[in-house]
Amino acid sequence: MHKEFLMGNEAIALGAIAAGINLAAGYPGTPSTEVLETVAKRNPGGIHVEWSVNEKAAMEVAAGAAYSGARTLVTMKQVGLNVASDPLMSLEYIGVKGGMVIMVADDPGPISSQTEQDTRSFASFSKLPLFDPSSVSEAYTMIQDAFGLSERIKSPVFFRATTRVDHGYEAIDVKDTGEYNTNTPEGFIKDSSKWVIFPRLSVKNHALIEKRNAELSDELSSYPGNTVKAGDGKYPRLGIASHGVNWGYTLDALGGRLPRLLKIATPFPFPEKLAVEFLTDLDEVLCVEELDPVIERALTYVCGKYGLKVNIRGKLTGDIPPAGENNVDIVKAAVNRFLGETAEDDAKLPEPPPLPVRPPVLCAGCPHRASFYAVKQAMKGQKTVYCGDIGCYTLGNAQPLDMCDTCLCMGAGINIAQGIYHIEPDTKCFAFVGDSTFFASGITGVVNAFYNQADLTLIVLDNSTTAMTGHQPHPGTGVTAMGQIVEKVSTEAVLRAIGLTTVETVDPLDHKPAVETVKRAAAQPGVKAVIFRSPCVAVTKPKGRSKVNADKCVGCRRCIKELGCPGLTFRDGKAVIDDSLCTGCTLCEQICPVSAISGGEKNA
Repeated sequence: MHKEFLMGNEAIALGAIAAGINLAAGYPGTPSTEVLETVAKRNPGGIHVEWSVNEKAAMEVAAGAAYSGARTLVTMKQVGLNVASDPLMSLEYIGVKGGMVIMVADDPGPISSQTEQDTRSFASFSKLPLFDPSSVSEAYTMIQDAFGLSERIKSPVFFRATTRVDHGYEAIDVKDTGEYNTNTPEGFIKDSSKWVIFPRLSVKNHALIEKRNAELSDELSSYPGNTVKAGDGKYPRLGIASHGVNWGYTLDALGGRLPRLLKIATPFPFPEKLAVEFLTDLDEVLCVEELDPVIERALTYVCGKYGLKVNIRGKLTGDIPPAGENNVDIVKAAVNRFLGETAEDDAKLPEPPPLPVRPPVLCAGCPHRASFYAVKQAMKGQKTVYCGDIGCYTLGNAQPLDMCDTCLCMGAGINIAQGIYHIEPDTKCFAFVGDSTFFASGITGVVNAFYNQADLTLIVLDNSTTAMTGHQPHPGTGVTAMGQIVEKVSTEAVLRAIGLTTVETVDPLDHKPAVETVKRAAAQPGVKAVIFRSPCVAVTKPKGRSKVNADKCVGCRRCIKELGCPGLTFRDGKAVIDDSLCTGCTLCEQICPVSAISGGEKNA
C-alpha cells in the first residue's frame, strides 16, 4: 500500500483497477468523466478502455464482456443513465458472469446538467443493488466491494457518487500493483436458455431477483459501510439518518453533539434489520439526504412494517429542502431546528457581499459564435426556429446571439425541429448539433427527418473534440481513449449515406462564405446540412491577436452588440480588445464597418 492525494473520480478508477477490471467503457459527462480518463491513464496493461458513442453502447459493450467472465466498469452521469436504461432493464433479468459495476455520477444542484436525478431511486426501480460512498477513501474501497458483490450474485451493481465526492480530494491508502486482483475471463459459453431473453426467462428470473434482494437486505445490514452510531445520552429519543457526502455535512453540523446516528451506504436493497436496531426506542428521526427522500421513505416503511411509533422527518415534511444541493449551512440549520437548539459556533455573522453575476458565455474566439452569427445573418427577416442541443453551443441562447429557441436533451433538437416543421411548414427550421453529439445521438434524428419528409437545415458544429466535458475524442477525431490512431468517421459521408444531397462544409470564421453557404443550403427543399468546421480554441494556440485602431474606431459598438465576445469591451468611446482573451479569430475584423480592427490570424 502507498498513499496518494486523489480526486474522488481518480480513487474510483484506481479502486476498479485494483479490483481487476478487464474492460471499461463510458460516455463523457460531468461529473463522471475523470473516472474513465484515469483508467486509461493508469492502465497497468490489459484493460480495454473506450469512449463509446453513447451510454447505451457502453452498457452493451460492458455486458458482452461480462457475459464472457470479464470484470467490467461502465461510467456515465445521471442523465446518461436514461440513455442506457433500455439495455439495463433487460440486463437485470439476464444477469452477468463477471462482475459488472455501473458507475453513475449524480449532479445535485444541478451544477452541470439538465436535470437533478437520484440514481438511488433508479436502483429501486431496476431492482439492482447500489453502493453510495460518503468520501473519497470510502469510494476507493467500496467500488472493490461492489465488484465482489456483483460477481457473487451474478448481476450488475450500481455505484453512485455525487459531485462533491467525485470532485473532492483526499490523501488515501491505495494498493500497489502487486496487490491488484487478477481476473482471467473464462470466455463466452453458449447457452441460449441463459443469454437469450424471452418472457418465460424473465418471469422466472424476476422471482429470483425479488428473493435475492430480500436476502441482500439482511446481508447488507452487516455491511461495514452501513453503521449505527450510539448517542451520547443527551438526545436519547432523537436520531439522524444520512448517507453519501451528506454524512460528512451532518457530522460537521453536529459539531460534537451526538444523537443516535444511522449511515446508509447501500440504500437498495435497504438494510432493514439495521434500521430496526436504529429506530428502536426513538421518538423522532431526521433524514438528511439528496436528492430524493429515499431513506425517509424506507424508514417510514420500516416503522409501519415493524409497528414502530417513530416520527420520520426530512424532505417530505419540509425539514430538508425538496430540491437542490445540500451544504453544511443547510444541514446545520435543519439539525439545529431538529435538536431544538443553536450550536455554539452559530453566532450571527455579517452577511457577505453578493457574488458578481457571471453568466456562462462562449469563449473568446469560439467558432460556435461565428457559426451562430452566420446563420443569424443569413436568415434575417425570415420566420425561423433554432433548435439547440446539449454542449458548449447551448450557450448560443445568450444575448446578443439569441440563437437557441429550444434545448431538451442530447440529440433531441433534430427531432424537435421536425415536429415544429410538420405543424408550421412555413417556418424555416434549424437544428444545431455538435460533432460528438452527432455521433452519440444525432444520426437517428437525421434518418427520421429524411424518411418522414421533413424540411429542415441541420447545422453540425464541428470543433473536432468533445469540448464541454474536457476534450475527449470521438469517432470523428481519429483517436481512441487508449490513444490509438484510427480512421476518422466522416460526418459528410454519413449524411450522404442517409440520402442527403446538400451537404456543405465551411469554416465559420470565414464570415461571408459562411453566410452564403447557409443561404444556399436553407433554400433547398427537404433535409440539408451545413457542417461548420473549425477547431476549439481551447485546444489550439492563437497565431496573432486582433487590435483596435482607435483613430479609425467610430464607437458604433457593432462588434460588441452583435457578437458578445468576452474579449471585446468599450472604453472612452472606443472598442477595446483584451489581449489575454483574444485568439485572433478575426470575426470582429470582418464585421467592423470601418475596418478599425486588424492583426488577427485565425487557426486553420
